[in-house]
Amino acid sequence: MIIDCHGHFTTAPAQVAKFRTEQIAAFQRTGIAPPAAPPAVTDDEIRAGIDQNQLRIMRERGIDMTIFSTKAVAMDHHMGNEDTNVTWARFNNELIHRVCKLYPDHFVGVCQLPQARGVAPGARVIAELERCVNEFGFIGANLNPDPTGGHWSDPPLWDKKWWYPLYEKMVELDVPAMIHVSGSCNPHFNAVATHYINGDTTAFVQFMTSDIFKDFPTLKFIIPHGGGAAPYHWGRYRGIAQDMGLPPLEEKVLKNVFFDTCVYHQPGIDLLLRVLPTKNILFASETVGAVQGIDPLTNFYYDDTKRYIDASPSADTQQKQQMFARNALGVYPRLRAHPRCQNC
Repeated sequence: MIIDCHGHFTTAPAQVAKFRTEQIAAFQRTGIAPPAAPPAVTDDEIRAGIDQNQLRIMRERGIDMTIFSTKAVAMDHHMGNEDTNVTWARFNNELIHRVCKLYPDHFVGVCQLPQARGVAPGARVIAELERCVNEFGFIGANLNPDPTGGHWSDPPLWDKKWWYPLYEKMVELDVPAMIHVSGSCNPHFNAVATHYINGDTTAFVQFMTSDIFKDFPTLKFIIPHGGGAAPYHWGRYRGIAQDMGLPPLEEKVLKNVFFDTCVYHQPGIDLLLRVLPTKNILFASETVGAVQGIDPLTNFYYDDTKRYIDASPSADTQQKQQMFARNALGVYPRLRAHPRCQNC
C-alpha cells in the first residue's frame, strides 16, 4: 500500500475559479460578500478533471491512495472577508467530498478552512472543520499560518487567544493539519517558489520555540515540501534550540511534527531521509501541483517522488514501506477506518 499524503484538486472545471474571481470582484466593489451561489459542477466534469490527471498518474506510478484537498494556491485566504471565504471553502470542500465519493478507493479528503486575514480562526472555521470531519468523513485539514498572503501580520501559531480554540477542536476530533500557505500578495514572494517554503520554515521555528505541544501533547502537524529549510539546516535549528535552553528537537517537536516528501530531486530526498527519523516522514508528491515538467537531467517528471525514494540509499526497504503507508496511518488516525487501510 502506498499513500500519498499531499494531493490537490488542481484540475477542477473552469467555472470553479471563475466563481471565485467574480465573487472577489463583487466584494471589492461593494465591501460585502455577494449573494451569488456557486455554480453547478457535474460528476462528468469532476471525472474529466481526475481521470486523465491525478488518477492516471497514480496508476502509472503505483500509488494506491491520495489524501486530497482543494488547490492550495486558490484557498485565497488573503482575499475577501470571512463571509466570502466561508462560501468559497464550503464549495471547495463539497467538491472534494464528491471526488472521494466518486473514487472511494483512491481519494480521502482533508478540508480547506475558511480562514480570513485579520480574523481569528474561531466559530465559523471550527464549524466547517466539524462539518467536513463528521459529515464528509474527512481525516484532517490544511491550516494556513499566514492568511495575509505573505505579509505575516496575523499572530503567530503560538498565540493562545488566536489559535488555541482551533487546536482544541483538532484534538477533540483527533485530526491533524497540514501547514499550507496559499497565494502571495507580497511582490517579494512568488507563491510556490518562495512563500510556500517560507511558510513551512516559519511554522517549524514557531513550533520549536513555543509551548504548543506542551499544551497539546497529542496535536499533530505535517509540514509539506520536505519541511521547507528545516532538514537542510537541521544543525542550525538544533544549535539555536540548544542556545535558547530548549529541549532537543527530538523531544521538542518530533513527537508532533511530520514532514512530507514533496522534494523534487534525488539529492534532496536523500538528505531528507538521512537527516530526519523515518517515523517523521510521510510519502507525498503533490501531483498535479506546482512543478509539472520533466527534468532534462533524468528524463523523468520532477514530481515523481516515489522514484527518488525507491532509489535512495538513505533508507532500507522496511523504512521505505513505513514512509509509504504506515506513518500516514499513525498521523491520520481516522484513515485507519478506510476499508483499504484496515489490514495495512
